[in-house]
Amino acid sequence: MASTSTSRSDSSSRLTHVGDDVHRRSHSEQSTKFSPQQTFELQEAAVSPPPTVTTPWQRRLQKAFWLDHPRIRRVWRYIRGPRPKVDLPEPTPFLTLTLYARGKTRSIALEPAWIRLTRPFTNPWLFVVLAIGYIIGFAFFARAQSFLTPPDAFIGCTATYWAANDGCGLNGQDCGPFDNATFDFRCPAQCSSVILQNPRTVGNEQVDFVPLIVGGGDEQHTYRGDSFICAAAVQAGLISDSRGGCATLELTGDFTDFLPFRAHGLTSIGFPTVFPLSFRFRPTTVLHSCSDLRNEALAFNIIITALLFLVLRPKAIVLYWCLVCIGFWHVTLFSQPQASPPPLDTAFQQFLPALFVAYAFWRLAFRFVLPPFLRRAPIEATVWYLAPYWAGVLTNLTTDKIPIDRLVASDITARPGGLTALIIIVVILLVIVINQVRVIRKTGWLPYYLGWYIAGGLVVLVLSQLPGLELRIHHYILAMVLMPGTGFPTRLSAIYQGFLLGMFLNGVAAFGFDSILQTPADLRRDAPLGSDLPTFATNSTNFDASIPFLNQTIFWNPLPDGEGWDGFALLVDDVERYVGTALNYSLSALEPTLIHFFRLAFTSSGVAGDFTKAATLYPNGTWVDPLPGPS
Repeated sequence: MASTSTSRSDSSSRLTHVGDDVHRRSHSEQSTKFSPQQTFELQEAAVSPPPTVTTPWQRRLQKAFWLDHPRIRRVWRYIRGPRPKVDLPEPTPFLTLTLYARGKTRSIALEPAWIRLTRPFTNPWLFVVLAIGYIIGFAFFARAQSFLTPPDAFIGCTATYWAANDGCGLNGQDCGPFDNATFDFRCPAQCSSVILQNPRTVGNEQVDFVPLIVGGGDEQHTYRGDSFICAAAVQAGLISDSRGGCATLELTGDFTDFLPFRAHGLTSIGFPTVFPLSFRFRPTTVLHSCSDLRNEALAFNIIITALLFLVLRPKAIVLYWCLVCIGFWHVTLFSQPQASPPPLDTAFQQFLPALFVAYAFWRLAFRFVLPPFLRRAPIEATVWYLAPYWAGVLTNLTTDKIPIDRLVASDITARPGGLTALIIIVVILLVIVINQVRVIRKTGWLPYYLGWYIAGGLVVLVLSQLPGLELRIHHYILAMVLMPGTGFPTRLSAIYQGFLLGMFLNGVAAFGFDSILQTPADLRRDAPLGSDLPTFATNSTNFDASIPFLNQTIFWNPLPDGEGWDGFALLVDDVERYVGTALNYSLSALEPTLIHFFRLAFTSSGVAGDFTKAATLYPNGTWVDPLPGPS
């Protein structure tokens, strides 16, 4: 086992940097090498330390916590681990190639052989030259990705022409024009995986956890105006989901009977009545340089990081900062930009604090694990670090199939399989934590780490109780919490470090340093507000189908007293058609041969609360009451 005072140029013992926890010894003691048997003897000696003088308050404290009880004392000494603290031995490379020839065997240690073979490429000046070349090449990649298409042509995966509920105002006046307009646009890749996180009502149906696409099944592929444009373009076959692309649409105004359609892995829903805004895609577009290059950039960066580990092998701290910078800017510019084209001002705003956190990662964890692996086993280091690192950087893809979007109760319970997935994740995390606790105990550092984690847990507990705020554990925070416990030179620690670093970089680059505390409004997105719901006075028992349709009027009940509501908003076929204080609405303007859907909400100073689910009126005069709950 390595001495507790061994020092090297590119790695350092944990014990040499915490002076308060290390007894200063003579030079001969510092250079002592301990064998496993001698280490065991040290641990046994720690069980029976020499008698020490205790103060009265220490005796009272021991008595209060039963520390003077022999069994409790043995448990505490087991948890405390060896005294003095010890370092874990550096990992021993196990990659060995065995050759068989003419009845003889010969073993070759692959790691030392590879180190000798690639030593000429470890010149620092070669690294500097190649680093400059990488930066130039990466800049050209980023230019081709985002800066050759007109900025106003970029749209996001959820871009649409029509807002939900009353978002377009009375008669949709805030979402015009409805027709005689075209738009050349560019979509990013992977829009098929961008889904509704809360139910969206279309007619009398509710759609969730899929891209919102309405229509497209007619011969001209006509889509309703609130369809996600990029998902609709993927379904229509105009752009590729894996590479994005450009297309041109034209607004076509009123359209009746949007037909459901399935193509290219996407399914749209139908809408059997009229809607004032629709669009179709043109077969060609004038835009160019439209392919999303994130896959090419990913391959390029994976090759570069592999070369850094295997061939160039700069100092561990230099390699670490390369990983930090490559991962951050890959997410920012390619895999998960915050907007299109990427807002570079926002990126640099997040980059500087990310570097400070990354430096803390180095001091707390990486400097104890990465240097010995890089020095003695670069092939192993490549595997243990890079595979989980890129899995963490691409968290948006590697966790895409897990039915949990955010670690909040409303999201976990809303999506099928969310609770089961959370339990599985917690069990896996618990196993990992228990194993790391076992490793830390062997070094004697467990009480130190437990103290800090308990203190941090108490702070989080206090924060979670603040009124009007909800605790939100973002994945970048999870990486920051778990990283210190990986600072011990084992292969599992290397794997955890790679994944946690990638996950941290993904969270910060894609979403910024979001607060650990957020208001319910921040977390709600477009979910129902939980407000009061009005009720229709017209129902299936009192609707008189014998009255001609054009003379029909529907009614609703008056405002409740003392609730602060001052009016009503009525959606007819998902378009706001009435705002006011009246208790009825005439159907004279509606087409009698079509199905119609009615949803009602209270308003306060012109702002609508939750809308009811849809009441449905069929052409034959059948009225179907709305289901309970908000839409």
